[in-house]
Amino acid sequence: MSQKVNLNAYFERIGFAGSIAPTLATLELLHALHPAAIAFENLNPLLGLPVKLDLASLQSKLLTERRGGYCYEHNLLLMAMLKDLDFNVRGLTARVLWNDPDTTQSHHMLLAVDINSSTYIADVGFGGLTMTAPLKLKADTEQTTPHENFRLTGGDPEWLLEAKMGEAWRPLYAFETSEKTMADFEEANRFLANDPASPMRSELRVALAPSGKRLTLKNNRLTTYVEGSEPVSQQLSSVAEMREVLTTSFGMALPPADLLDPKLAEMLAEAGIAPQAPPPADDMGPEVAEN
Repeated sequence: MSQKVNLNAYFERIGFAGSIAPTLATLELLHALHPAAIAFENLNPLLGLPVKLDLASLQSKLLTERRGGYCYEHNLLLMAMLKDLDFNVRGLTARVLWNDPDTTQSHHMLLAVDINSSTYIADVGFGGLTMTAPLKLKADTEQTTPHENFRLTGGDPEWLLEAKMGEAWRPLYAFETSEKTMADFEEANRFLANDPASPMRSELRVALAPSGKRLTLKNNRLTTYVEGSEPVSQQLSSVAEMREVLTTSFGMALPPADLLDPKLAEMLAEAGIAPQAPPPADDMGPEVAEN
């Protein structure tokens, strides 16, 4: 039996209200709202917890528990929602070139959506440079989004996605438009979630793209990017401060403290920040509720 899509829970989670017709306008609104509300985050692989890709698990984690996830979780959830709205959508894989231009491994997921004889690329799970609008699959054309400008080049058969950073174009990833299967996604997900060589196992990565800015957290460094301004970074110096940023700035519920807090303390120690002593017993204040 196929799993049921909970559109109402998804719409509530991202703050969507409007037409659900399978049009470009609907896709554009969903694509802007999703990465503004549901954080990119890798706490599960970082803590050694499983990353499950079945629809029930995705909806439970990202919608009910109000967690986030990485590319497979975000884009598989969006794909299920789009299919339920009668969009023609298929899943693709890509080679991430941002920090590894010579990679041959396709460990990223994105979507292709066909609307009125045109194809659009959708991707709500690329971390700190997640697109906030779909891009028309058209070569050598600068395309504007609510955040950065992007362009696609190539296409015979491999496409290259680039982002405009200042006056320079930086490659993000390369992909082909042939449809991939759940078996393909599961295989790549096993590497990302479980392999010691996976970047998702070695450092904390969190990102959100609300209107007009981007927020990223890499280990204990929080950076805010506002269009037209220099990025502002700060070092978080305590487990309590990191938990507060995750819950407040990124809008996330958190895994159990007995799993998360030792990992956060370990990151702080690696950054050279000594653990802070707790306040005296008579000045503990109210206990912080678990999310």
